Amino acid sequence: MKSILIKTFGLYLAALVLGSLLMIQAYVPNNREAEYKVVKTSDFTVTGDGNNRNWEKAEWLQLTQRRPAEIDLSRATKVKMLYSDTGVYCLFDCQDKKITATMEADFLNLWLEDVVEVFFWTDESLPFYFEYEISPLNYELPIMISNHDGELLRWQPFHYEANRRTQHAVKIHGGEQKPHAEITAWTAEFFIPYQLFSPLRNVPPKSGTKWRANFYRVDYDEERSKSWSWQLTQGNFHDYLRFGTLLFE
Repeated sequence: MKSILIKTFGLYLAALVLGSLLMIQAYVPNNREAEYKVVKTSDFTVTGDGNNRNWEKAEWLQLTQRRPAEIDLSRATKVKMLYSDTGVYCLFDCQDKKITATMEADFLNLWLEDVVEVFFWTDESLPFYFEYEISPLNYELPIMISNHDGELLRWQPFHYEANRRTQHAVKIHGGEQKPHAEITAWTAEFFIPYQLFSPLRNVPPKSGTKWRANFYRVDYDEERSKSWSWQLTQGNFHDYLRFGTLLFE
């Protein structure tokens, strides 16, 4: 009987240790320590190619492929960001082989095809954030997200006009801007006015302001999609507690 009890306890202890190790392995810490400094700029018109000299002020942020075993350097992805008195600017540079996108209207499910995305969580006291998506065909999806314990609710902008509208442009390199075209790269440049962030708090930012954020790219050129991000999230892109931090200079 004593031998049986010792063996039973040993099995229990081994299971407990194994379970703890699995929990530790699965845990990904909060990534707010990862920081990107956003430089201030004067306002300018986006053209899609990122050639405006204001972009020289910003540093490139290299995105990481989310499944390391499938790293594809031919589709490297990087992003820059600036801010002004009226809104924020983003510039994505995506190496690519073809345009796997067919949707030709705004406010569609763009994430189901080639796309880049940004998430801005401006106030950490509330589970609300802004998401923006743009495809290589230059169609956009700006939405507000409410995320209570993983339950996602989305709103599209109403009276999306005047000083609430974004500016966005896409430049295709090495091919045509059409579905399934063979290309070498595409760049997406866009401006999001602070008016569109309403009613999010901690907007507009000023020097020293911090927002949480993440940047993503999804590519569907192969049977299995590939994705890139600044900070690794668990489950899906909406794991906002693991976003990095934007520091506005």
